[in-house]
Amino acid sequence: MANGRDTSVKSASVKSTGPDIRPGRLPAEGYAAGFAAAVPALDQQAALIESNRCYFCYDAPCIEACPTGIDIPGFIRKIATGNTAGAALRIYEQNIFGGSCARVCPTEILCERSCVRMAEEGKPIPIGLLQRYATDHGTPANQHPFARAAATGKRVAVVGGGPAGLACAHRLAMQGHDVTVFEAREALGGLNSYGVAEYKVPHGYAGREVDFILDIGGITAKTGMRLGHDIRLSDLRRDFDAVFLGLGLGGVKALDCDGEQLDGVMNAVDYIAELRRAADFANLPVGRRVVVIGGGNTAIDMAVQIKRLGAEDVTLVYRRGADAMSATDHEQAFAKENGVMIRLWAQPLRLEGENGHVRRAVFEHTVLDRAGKLVGTGEQFALEADMVFKAIGQVFVADPLREDGRDLLMLKQGRIAADAEGRTSLDKVWAGGDCVAGGQDLTVAAVQAGKVAAEAINRALTQRAAA
Repeated sequence: MANGRDTSVKSASVKSTGPDIRPGRLPAEGYAAGFAAAVPALDQQAALIESNRCYFCYDAPCIEACPTGIDIPGFIRKIATGNTAGAALRIYEQNIFGGSCARVCPTEILCERSCVRMAEEGKPIPIGLLQRYATDHGTPANQHPFARAAATGKRVAVVGGGPAGLACAHRLAMQGHDVTVFEAREALGGLNSYGVAEYKVPHGYAGREVDFILDIGGITAKTGMRLGHDIRLSDLRRDFDAVFLGLGLGGVKALDCDGEQLDGVMNAVDYIAELRRAADFANLPVGRRVVVIGGGNTAIDMAVQIKRLGAEDVTLVYRRGADAMSATDHEQAFAKENGVMIRLWAQPLRLEGENGHVRRAVFEHTVLDRAGKLVGTGEQFALEADMVFKAIGQVFVADPLREDGRDLLMLKQGRIAADAEGRTSLDKVWAGGDCVAGGQDLTVAAVQAGKVAAEAINRALTQRAAA
């Protein structure tokens, strides 16, 4: 741990000698029910009814609100006319991750908030559900919707196999370039495979979507390849015509309080990753009393999933008010509906344990002073806990971008500095997604960043070939 950052990769497994923690808290059928899709899919009749509510606006505000610029009225019109395959193609033209984005994108604060029906009736067109319907039912089996252009002979390295990296790789492959994706983990997909709640994007779906993207051809995936360890940026620049960095955020913010190293205290992202790779949810350790610290989507996902795994008492604690949480109102309401208690205006002071295992989390009430700064009031309270999950944010780890004691790239606000097209301070290197300064930390934004960078890389490679 350094500078408030924990970059270790910990197993979610905990010692059996601790407090009330055990696997198998639910009957066998409880896991299937708890991790089914949180929002039921539309059937054909419902999709037709909802699609016909759309005004098919010419200058649609929903398109402007979509980070990837999907022609939303266009694909909805195709659903309304029974052309589901055409609807899916219209989506994939702008967002090759249209299927997973339909499940994880906060449409309630993006396209649906801008829907004209929302302004008129308070009930928008369910754009996310219609996008999910189109990609689920209109994606051709065993046939990729796009064909590769003639081979250019150019080779591009993509570091990071998440949405940004794969979106970039797919667009470059379409343009005829040969792409090699280097991924540190054992599987591609990034947060869709390792970090999103299972009830939003099932692991099986995430894997199928990756296979669908790779079916374009021209993409070679090399997993278990860590930048700065198995590969070096300088070598990639030497061996490839261009490099794209879609590194994501590899570090987790630490609480920086006493007791953080007790057994039973872990990073939410590590537990969620283990949950998503688990062959049997019944084998996951689950405490009876659980505390989650944080206010973002990861905190909500962690709290809801541990509750659905059988935890009896789950409390999410955030240091500010509900309006300051990065988790949307929809996500907060969903957590409460699932039995999660949310306590606001409290910051962690220390974690207390017995026999090396956490037993309680001690918090201090907070307020904003006259200058608007968050301060503690001195009043404390404690929550009994068998497990405590840290979910106060992730940070970019720049260490792999240092070679021979020097920084290779310019950083900004702790992340990679890049222009609007993803160009970095280093020739032949582009970057996009969460690892870039100013990013939205949304899957759909990462997809757009990868797509935009791919277009810029293609132009650069084309200009070099013509010179």
